[in-house]
Amino acid sequence: MEKKSTILSVTAHPDDEVLGFGATAAKLSADGHTVVNCILSGDVNARRYRPEDDELMGHIREAQAIMNCQPAILGSFPNIQFNMVPHIELVQFIEKVIEEVQPDYIFTHHPGDMNNDHFHVSKACQAASRLYQRKPVKRISGLYFMEILSSTDWAYHDSGSQFTPNTFFEVGEEYLNIKLKALFAYKGIMRDFPHPRSVEIVKGIAAYRGGQSGLNYAEAFQSVFQLLKV
Repeated sequence: MEKKSTILSVTAHPDDEVLGFGATAAKLSADGHTVVNCILSGDVNARRYRPEDDELMGHIREAQAIMNCQPAILGSFPNIQFNMVPHIELVQFIEKVIEEVQPDYIFTHHPGDMNNDHFHVSKACQAASRLYQRKPVKRISGLYFMEILSSTDWAYHDSGSQFTPNTFFEVGEEYLNIKLKALFAYKGIMRDFPHPRSVEIVKGIAAYRGGQSGLNYAEAFQSVFQLLKV
């Protein structure tokens, strides 16, 4: 990124921001960029083995601190019921966040994810990302889809779009380890191998994406659009 930028991630649930974007967020923050993670179902009330409210909020705060991100912006949309929320409510919430944060770049879910909440967040975020063409807010320079282990990789693509990585961000072992530390801040999220949310798979996908792009461990994204400046 050519200057100190503000980066916004918009995800459905606590831990999505780390699974899809954690090492990149930590590296960008270390490089002096401002990173803000917006989580639309901040209380994730339908999650199995969900901790008590105070403990969950502590997990969220700890994960942001480990990645050196700004305090997370939390919504109160119902977990696993985003399909019951009017689309305009999701869009308007994200638009308010965009007005507050004034991001240069936005990262969000791929619309083909297995998790239906991810689909609705992605579609709403795509609509909200056009806000600069409707209101006098900062023009965003890029919109990207992220991949979430145990959701993007579990999706069936026989009748829909598939995550197609075309943007790779080198994170190295240092920031990959920060991602893992942030994931473990969310107690009960990580699983034993061969579950996708295991240490082995998190490391493996970073190595694989690095091998695809010739980088020393990488997180992969799908660029939806990017403004080129010459």
